[in-house]
Amino acid sequence: MLAIGKVLTAEQRLIKAISNILAHKDWVAISGVLAVGKREVCDKTKTAATNGRDEKYGRAFVDSLTDPELRFLILHEAYHKMYRHLTTWKNLHDINHKLANAATDYVINIQLVDADPTGAFVKMPECGLLDPKYRGMSAAEVFKLLQQEQSDDSSDEDEGADDDGGFDEHDWDGAADMGEQEAQELTREIEAAVRQGLLAASRQGSGGLREMQELVAPKVDWRAVLNDFLKALMVGKEFSTWSKPNRRYLSQGMYMPSGVSHKVGDIVVAIDTSGSIDNETLRVFLSEVAGICDMVKPSKVHLVYWDTRIARHEVYADDKVNGLAHSTKPAGGGGTDPNCVTRFLREKNIKPEAVVMFTDGIVSSWGMWSVPVLWCITTKGKTAPVGKSVYVEV
Repeated sequence: MLAIGKVLTAEQRLIKAISNILAHKDWVAISGVLAVGKREVCDKTKTAATNGRDEKYGRAFVDSLTDPELRFLILHEAYHKMYRHLTTWKNLHDINHKLANAATDYVINIQLVDADPTGAFVKMPECGLLDPKYRGMSAAEVFKLLQQEQSDDSSDEDEGADDDGGFDEHDWDGAADMGEQEAQELTREIEAAVRQGLLAASRQGSGGLREMQELVAPKVDWRAVLNDFLKALMVGKEFSTWSKPNRRYLSQGMYMPSGVSHKVGDIVVAIDTSGSIDNETLRVFLSEVAGICDMVKPSKVHLVYWDTRIARHEVYADDKVNGLAHSTKPAGGGGTDPNCVTRFLREKNIKPEAVVMFTDGIVSSWGMWSVPVLWCITTKGKTAPVGKSVYVEV
């Protein structure tokens, strides 16, 4: 332990470390996030912990760290809050809490190390999880890779993901205890804090952290893209007929054709139900699809849940589409292979006018398609080589 640890208390060291971070031109952008929630030193906390809003630091652990390591730890907790890891990836925690802890830590640690590779200002404590192969990945992508590695290693010995999250603890239960309204307020507070920090950085001549800039970058309205994609199927689907005169003109003694709206044929909505797609995302997506399908009035909607196989196939026709979001029963939970959808369509002789694929995009193959396909992808930067792709922020 450094001599300064004997002079300053853990509380004083935290204040000093935060002041150093706020005064550093490369880190001033995080200032808003650092102001979110409470921060305290707790004798019972082994290392450090956050519930996505508040932070706790173990006294003995703080005293054991050098100044650069303590600054790294504080930024690590701030990044958990900034990314809203403990609410966004609760579904991953429910699948495997150790892998979820590890995945979120891997994402943060590589970003902090890359920001200061010399370790002069921030340096990762020795017990941290770090692997450059996860650079640029989301927590969901890392989680999926860790799952694959775990399944390939039957012994599970020396599996880094099997510890409880590196040098900090993740209070998933504390995050879950927040009510829906409280969680929404926290989300708005963090979003405002990110913008405030970036504004402070710009005033000091710094562009701010790249990952923070990406959080506030303008987003594509994927619902509008999905809407336009399905409406495009209506082109040429309307025609006029003289067999039914237009009633508006009969009173004027004019015999004019009426317009007849021809229904779109079958549409397939295929939803990836692997681990990184949570229930809330499914609910939102299904409600949007139900509304759009009501507008274009497809003859049938084939709702398919898939991972490496077709886990469930539901068919909705006419007015049943309106209740789709409430009556559906999602199924699945394995890996991710879009080819199972194309095989299923061939085997069942389903010939849709279009397919909407909802997925995280973490796939080794995108499949071969002979019909228009729209990929709604939840992983930023992923684009399918076939069909149209749109990023879905959830």
